[in-house]
Amino acid sequence: MVLHVVLVVFVGACVALTDWQVRRAVSGNELSWAYAFEWPFFAAYAIYLWWRLVHEAPIRPGRSKTPAPDSPETNGHGDLSADAAPKDKQQEEEDGELAAYNRYLEELATYDQRHDAPSLRQHPAAPPSGPEEP
Repeated sequence: MVLHVVLVVFVGACVALTDWQVRRAVSGNELSWAYAFEWPFFAAYAIYLWWRLVHEAPIRPGRSKTPAPDSPETNGHGDLSADAAPKDKQQEEEDGELAAYNRYLEELATYDQRHDAPSLRQHPAAPPSGPEEP
């Protein structure tokens, strides 16, 4: 209810300010022409945001993204049925990239173990530790 009241007050103020700026612009203040178009834009944007907030499904805390075992999206055992929508394409691509990166890291680790690679604790460009010879 508060959202509706705020919208009505804000849009009413924008209408009044638009009228005021148009009267100033007609009387010779050229800068007021910009404001005369700006206030209706603010009112239209407020109406757009109000519309989105009113028609958006509320997010309830504590609800999980996975369907309940007895919901229509599952087969009764908690497994997704064939009718359930798969992950979206972007999520699948990200999962593929992550899997490829993990395979790459495993290959590096295997290579290091096979070739007895030196520890990376010391930077490779650092001089060897020990007494310096003159």
